Amino acid sequence: MRIGWFVPAPFTTVSGGYNYDRAIVAGLRDAGHDVVVHELAGRHPLPDAAAQASAIAAWQASPPDALPVIDGIALPAFAPVAEQLGARGAIGLIHHPAALDPNYDAAARTALRAYETQLLPQLVRVVATSGGTAEQLATTFGVHRERLAVVMPGTADAPRSEGSGGPGCAILSVGALAPVKGHDVLLRALALLPDLRWRLTIAGSARDADYARSLAALAETLGIAAAVTFAGEVTDDVLAALWRRTDVFALATRFEGFGMAIAEALKRGVVVAITDGGAAASLLTPETGVVAPVDDAPALARALRRLIFDTSLRAGMRDAAFAAGRHLPDWPGQVRAFAAVLAG
Repeated sequence: MRIGWFVPAPFTTVSGGYNYDRAIVAGLRDAGHDVVVHELAGRHPLPDAAAQASAIAAWQASPPDALPVIDGIALPAFAPVAEQLGARGAIGLIHHPAALDPNYDAAARTALRAYETQLLPQLVRVVATSGGTAEQLATTFGVHRERLAVVMPGTADAPRSEGSGGPGCAILSVGALAPVKGHDVLLRALALLPDLRWRLTIAGSARDADYARSLAALAETLGIAAAVTFAGEVTDDVLAALWRRTDVFALATRFEGFGMAIAEALKRGVVVAITDGGAAASLLTPETGVVAPVDDAPALARALRRLIFDTSLRAGMRDAAFAAGRHLPDWPGQVRAFAAVLAG
């Protein structure tokens, strides 16, 4: 099968969404499919002139017999060729509707909703990365259910975390330093637990430099800077070492299309404490993690208190998390599922 894969540049950027694209593309190539990745210039998802020009050029350069797969972040740039999408059999890959992403202001979300409600129904099929996203696409964006498929991200096999061994509780948060990840809420929640011993490591790139600086200042203001490490963007080996010594994974996310770091925590048998932004809580049960409302630092603090204080409770939940992680789909299986969607 010949496939043209359209995604904003650079394709090598480390992010949850692009990790999905890269894994599927690599798997399809390993299976013998001819996949050409078209990296689009310009601003996405709210396209500027450069983005639309790049999308049109890539669309015209892609052979007519190459099945187009368009990442949802790039989709609005294809508005000038909207009427051609169905004729070419175009397929959309939607991690989450951009119009629902709180990273964007109200005006941007309105514009994105207009793009998505125009373009999504033009696609022959739409692949969503979670059931919740698929439901949003059907109920809010006009995608017929018979055109929808759900292919969750795979989760690579990983060794079970050993835990820190004490004293105190080692908490890991993985996510770019951007407001959508809610690290500010997590810091405020932990500051409400001065009687407990904990230490927090946040691993993630400073995608929003101003926000990153505000987090360091907030930790100082709250009096918890000595217990917080901003590790920045780390290598795979460093991240694996952090996971190995982690007791609790925490993320006060304001929105997730799926939550790949949450899946990785379960795969490693790490108890999870999160807020319920988007599809973040879809992988959890009461036995494997605790969930608080978005932006509710006191509620998250209460949830974390149980996990930090009660080591027996945490041990039992670790076992349940590891068992749940064994049932998560792997990448080879999800590549096969994605290929089946492409084959129709």
